[in-house]
Amino acid sequence: MKLFSKEQIYEGDKLTTERQKISSTDLMERAGTQIFNWMHMRMQGAQVPIHVFCGIGNNGGDGLVLARHLITHGYNVITYIVNCSDKRSKDFLINYDRIKNVTKDWPKVLTCQADFPEFHADDIIVDAVFGIGLNRSPNDWVQELFQKFKASKAFTLAIDIPSGVYTDKAVEDENAVVYANYTLSFQSPKFIFFLPETAKYSIQWEALDIGIDRDYLMQTETEVELISKLEVLPFYKPREKFSHKGDFGHVMILGGSYGKIGAVNLASRAALSSGTGLVTAYIPKCGYHSLQASIPEVMVISDDNETTISNINFDIAPTVIGIGVGLGTSDETAKTFEAFLKKNKTPLVIDADGLNLLSKKKALLKLLPEQTILTPHPKELERLVGKWSDDFEKLKKVKTFSKKYNVIVLIKGANSITVYKDKLYVNTTGNPGMATAGSGDVLTGLISGLVAQGYEPLAATIFGVYLHGKAADISLEDYGYQSLIASHIIEAIGEAYIDLFKKPEQPVEQQTEEQQEQ
Repeated sequence: MKLFSKEQIYEGDKLTTERQKISSTDLMERAGTQIFNWMHMRMQGAQVPIHVFCGIGNNGGDGLVLARHLITHGYNVITYIVNCSDKRSKDFLINYDRIKNVTKDWPKVLTCQADFPEFHADDIIVDAVFGIGLNRSPNDWVQELFQKFKASKAFTLAIDIPSGVYTDKAVEDENAVVYANYTLSFQSPKFIFFLPETAKYSIQWEALDIGIDRDYLMQTETEVELISKLEVLPFYKPREKFSHKGDFGHVMILGGSYGKIGAVNLASRAALSSGTGLVTAYIPKCGYHSLQASIPEVMVISDDNETTISNINFDIAPTVIGIGVGLGTSDETAKTFEAFLKKNKTPLVIDADGLNLLSKKKALLKLLPEQTILTPHPKELERLVGKWSDDFEKLKKVKTFSKKYNVIVLIKGANSITVYKDKLYVNTTGNPGMATAGSGDVLTGLISGLVAQGYEPLAATIFGVYLHGKAADISLEDYGYQSLIASHIIEAIGEAYIDLFKKPEQPVEQQTEEQQEQ
């Protein structure tokens, strides 16, 4: 799914009115009506007090459309105008006149803190104060209103985007933002719903189709894409009947040190479960017997050094090398790592200590093959690209880094983001149970296995992150957040593949009579 920028949303609205030969007021009516339909379907006429707070721009106009429909359908509605400026949009004024024609209780105008109404935890607040066009922090008294929303603990529904949040920069003051329980976003979700610092302003979101021109939606390229099953399914490579293990590549997992052979174990198992034909582990001598015994499917090459890798030398030709898990960062290992990069021509997936060694000597980044995949967690990323002040600066730094070295960077976390040059791919699978030792090692092996099978590095990263998260989601049903471990994720990779081809369950109310009888 494409995530459109603020400028693209404005352009889409403009083209829609031109191509569909409707006015901007008609489009606003369509948007506000969709919000009403969503609420009406869930409330079914319930007489809970609904407080609709409208700004004086187009977001406020959407709120006025909603309030008018709620009023005409008999709901208990109180409408307010948050009068924070002298500038009113044309469509706001039109809908302000329209709502006055359907009720004697005209919207109450708020101009300061003394005008604030009372509302309670059992009420509903609709936030239609500011939309995507906000470019400065709200007035002090408006901030006080938002804090009153939060303190009330009333269910808060935001229209399009929580007021006070920007689409393209960080929030300056957390007290100047609406904390929404639910946000109804027009046409597609907003990127800020998926960033660590701004996702907290809306607990849940849903996108409502308001009929934006289909050609525009299909043809417009966006900087950000949201990745779900529909987006990864075209990546999937089916197997031919007469294929053999040699058709699916050879992964080498290069890493491990005394006490950290388990990282190589996990990565190797994940590579096998991804579907790769062969896996070889290159480890220090101390892990030889344990790895041979624990994973009979994996071949093992051991370094002469007992506890760390001090010399990388092999006579096989792997398709891809996943390097860094459990590797260590000793001076000897650092020298070995540098010597390896200077002679290596094989595609790489680099994680953990491989990333830390690159951070210590950044000149080594120039030695990486094109489209090397880097999979840092936040601290590893900081060591690579430098500190950042907010999520937007972080993404800017990562894009610059990706372009400079022609590498793919996976920013791991909730809604992991794959970055390649100026494109961002936001993952939708996964859960907090993945915050456990070895989860990243599994991902390294999984992505390496996909590269070995012939997936392009970018596709392998996007697909691997999706499968990794989906396997964890499947495992969650049996283990819960606290008891989920990395091995459970590996065990569910097969089910994650199978799930790609499962049809969503049909809601009971949409089943035919014949289906219900069965």
